[in-house]
Amino acid sequence: MFARLTITQSKPDKRDEVTKIFRESVVPAAKSQKGYRGIYLLNDPKTGKGISITLWDSEADAVTDEKSTLHQEQVDMYKGLLIGEHTAQYFEVSATDKIG
Repeated sequence: MFARLTITQSKPDKRDEVTKIFRESVVPAAKSQKGYRGIYLLNDPKTGKGISITLWDSEADAVTDEKSTLHQEQVDMYKGLLIGEHTAQYFEVSATDKIG
């Protein structure tokens, strides 16, 4: 399994809007992609820093998703809500434990 970690910085007054877009658009879109295994959004309410973690069957699935038109459409929804560019990195998931 592979994870794509994306780091963003939201504008101070836009964090709730960023979260709403993530829940209502990004999550459903990700679920439709080949190799999708899960998704998380972490936010620091004090700084506006956000971390998105998407889980994939393979690195190829994660890269294919990131290069897709659908992914770019999701990124475009955040224009005007974020400060600077987002950065993405890929990691192999080497250990996991699921609670519940």
